[in-house]
Amino acid sequence: HDILPGSSIGPVYADSQRDHQQIRELGEQVREEALAALAQILPPQTALMAVNPVSFAGRRIGILPAELAPNKQLVDLRHRTPLITQAIDGGTLIEVDALAPYSLVPIGEVAQGNSLSPVSNSALAVSQEGDRHILENALLRVEVDRFGHITAVFDKEAGREVLAPGMVANTLLAFEDRPMNFDAWDIDIFYEDRSETITQVENISITETGPLRIALRIHRRYRSSVIVQTMYLYRDSKRLDFDTWVDWHEQHLLLKVAFPVNILSPVATFDIQWGNVQRPTHRNTSWDWARFETCGHKWADLSEGDYGVALLNDCKYGYDVHDNVMRLTLIKSATSPDPDADQGEHVMTYSLLPHQGDWRTGVVPAGYDLNDPLIVRRVQTSRTSAAPLASLVTVDAPNVVIETIKQAEDTGGIIVRLYENERARGRVGLHTGFPLQTAYLCNLLEVNDLELAVLENEVHFEITPYQIVTLRLVPRP
Repeated sequence: HDILPGSSIGPVYADSQRDHQQIRELGEQVREEALAALAQILPPQTALMAVNPVSFAGRRIGILPAELAPNKQLVDLRHRTPLITQAIDGGTLIEVDALAPYSLVPIGEVAQGNSLSPVSNSALAVSQEGDRHILENALLRVEVDRFGHITAVFDKEAGREVLAPGMVANTLLAFEDRPMNFDAWDIDIFYEDRSETITQVENISITETGPLRIALRIHRRYRSSVIVQTMYLYRDSKRLDFDTWVDWHEQHLLLKVAFPVNILSPVATFDIQWGNVQRPTHRNTSWDWARFETCGHKWADLSEGDYGVALLNDCKYGYDVHDNVMRLTLIKSATSPDPDADQGEHVMTYSLLPHQGDWRTGVVPAGYDLNDPLIVRRVQTSRTSAAPLASLVTVDAPNVVIETIKQAEDTGGIIVRLYENERARGRVGLHTGFPLQTAYLCNLLEVNDLELAVLENEVHFEITPYQIVTLRLVPRP
């Protein structure tokens, strides 16, 4: 288990990196074979396929890892509408609307200059005014100073400033980290006594403009290390991404990023697998004081009754939220038991997401969107006619998330594992996009507990707060 928190000796990571590379290659091979098989149910004029791999519907932007021909326009074949695209380094951004959960979208290519023309009224722009840069779309206006710090984030929809008055965000902080015991395991609360703000910026440049995304790149140096960040703002989105590459060569320094937000709340909410937990934002008692660092997976959220701010991430799982300051831990750099721990390259993405309402209003789908992006591939289909397209599996309860769809371990059907995410109970309807013969409630070992009534490819069952439910679905032959 020490592989996960980074508390093993160096040779362990040489082994684990090799093993993970093999796992990744095998997984990618299986995925590409599955995508090629799925393409065979699409219309014959399909040139590309978009796959929504999550439980949430809506508009998403994906990356095709290839350039489009200069004289071609993409069309959503479901309703013959043009798609907005943008050329980027290494590929093409593609926006797809009205995605259903766990679904496929066939995309065709037509010659440019026909009657199909995409329309984009996104007000998406990035500019430089003196020593500051401004990123703006229809929903947000973001100002960045010469240190790469964010000085303002104005939410146009809510009509309010996101950051605390007089404060700056995306502040990279290096803390001296010398715990009394267990160098690679512990963070002691007195680490906050000695810190340094990283302000040495070598260059800030605009690297992308277009109808779907704008980008600002910030190149920093700190002691013997280099930090390069690319800030992305997308069309009609409040999510501000920070793609971060670090070449780290420091020891006993804890690297964090801070976002002081204009939110007053006694608790913060943190995503974990199959649910979420809350922690106090104050240190009034010894129990609160001891929980200064909190684990979290895809997001942490600080919300008032009608407005909040989430800090998303794709691979860094340590947060601290004190009063109105949200911080994410990026690098630890201990020296025991491995004197070279955390040395070298790190790649991560974290995102700022202001939103209406509390974390229940769009934060959970945004976390999945960052971690499981839309898949876009060029495909070939041999069909002469299209099969009906439908979501593989859907539920009618917005507080229920379908997390896993897999073959049963005993090959007897399809296993669907889902969970309740908002601490609410109720009746759930699950619908399949394939003919359903029988369905069972199972335990986590996939042993059938109860057969469910099937009516028109749909089953119903009760769910309790944060309950994990496993179902076995047997398709009709």
